[in-house]
Amino acid sequence: MRNIKLSLEYDGTNYSGWQIQPNGVTIQGVLTEFLNRLEGKPVTLHGAGRTDAGVHALNQVASFFTEKTLPCNKLRRAINGNLPPDIRVTEIEEMPLDFHARFSATGKSYCYQLAVGEIVSPFEYRYFYHYPYKLDLEKMQLGANLLLGTHDFSAFATQPETNSRVRTVTSINLTQKQDKISFQVEGNGFLRYMVRTIVGTLLEVGRGKIVPENIADILASGERSKAGATAPACGLTLLKVNY
Repeated sequence: MRNIKLSLEYDGTNYSGWQIQPNGVTIQGVLTEFLNRLEGKPVTLHGAGRTDAGVHALNQVASFFTEKTLPCNKLRRAINGNLPPDIRVTEIEEMPLDFHARFSATGKSYCYQLAVGEIVSPFEYRYFYHYPYKLDLEKMQLGANLLLGTHDFSAFATQPETNSRVRTVTSINLTQKQDKISFQVEGNGFLRYMVRTIVGTLLEVGRGKIVPENIADILASGERSKAGATAPACGLTLLKVNY
């Protein structure tokens, strides 16, 4: 028995997220369908995290067990040869048997991208949230800094599928280059919609609808209704999973 680690990148536009669902095409579902054929029996594919519908990944990680002896480089070619062009396995490694894509992970980093100009290129609209409003990045960064550390992030998540809503956010950095703004967020883990809700709330700060100091009060309240709207999925990309 071999434990295989896959590194993946994908454009999530046409998918109902990572996790297999009864209705809808998913990243996990597409991969599992081929692995089942390869193995000749059902394969359980574990992902490092469940990206939502429309969310992208530059480095998602998954793992599965196989009895096949196919070398990793040939296995990668075989998998990619049976995938649609918007999903690619970039690297395959054989890992110790106790490695698990999800439970072995120590942290993740995401990037959320805004296009704030009047027009978004048709070659970019899949990866940017078009938000053509004037924003105060300095105030947004002040608000972001109040989210750093270990907190209960219930106010920034929608129906978390876990009993513990405590997470540690180690960095949130906002940068602007011409008409593009990026939010880079890193932490030990994230609740459902958490990054997108952080972005949506900081946009309210940037437009003067929430003062930066109120971010601490929103966080302490634990009430989702006090935070901003959840930003659209298209702007979010999973950058990296740390081990």
